[in-house]
Amino acid sequence: SGAPTANLERKDVFPMRLRSEADVQEFLKVVESCEGGVYLQSPEGDIFNLKSSLSRYIAVGQLIEEQGDDLELFADRREDRARLMNLVADLMSSDAAQAG
Repeated sequence: SGAPTANLERKDVFPMRLRSEADVQEFLKVVESCEGGVYLQSPEGDIFNLKSSLSRYIAVGQLIEEQGDDLELFADRREDRARLMNLVADLMSSDAAQAG
């Protein structure tokens, strides 16, 4: 049962958008390093398993598009959530640096 379970908590949600090829590569590297499941959920409720090549391809396309800020990222394991939080913080700080 590769589908995410219903125990995903709202506090484990990370809104994010990938803005460059470098962001995409870094994101995929972090997803690959995660030991548990990593999922992306669209505003429509579609859930993409980022450990699946096909799902990841579709999800990354959506992360790059305008709706990226509305997508929610989840992880099964606490350690993986920490990795993803660090990545999101890095991406947000680099966005802020470029804006300033």
